[in-house]
Amino acid sequence: MLTHAVFFKLIDCSPEGAAEVRDRILALRDQIPQLRHLEAGVDVVRSERSWDVALLARFDGRADLDAYAVHPAHVAFAAWLGPRRERSCVVDYETT
Repeated sequence: MLTHAVFFKLIDCSPEGAAEVRDRILALRDQIPQLRHLEAGVDVVRSERSWDVALLARFDGRADLDAYAVHPAHVAFAAWLGPRRERSCVVDYETT
């Protein structure tokens, strides 16, 4: 199994802006068949080290992650998020 973890810093880090990003991430659950697990959340601590929104997805393997990356629903989400995102970071790792 492959885990895909992404953290986002938003330009508008208001509670409403972050919640909209989270909700749009979660809407991908029913649109992308390669997703085995998807969760997203808004940071509640809001420390200097915090990111605003986190995404955690699991896939059967690299091929499914690659298919997710080019899936039209993911591409549309990424295009929507682009002007709202200050920066992001990602870690993809194998799990047992």
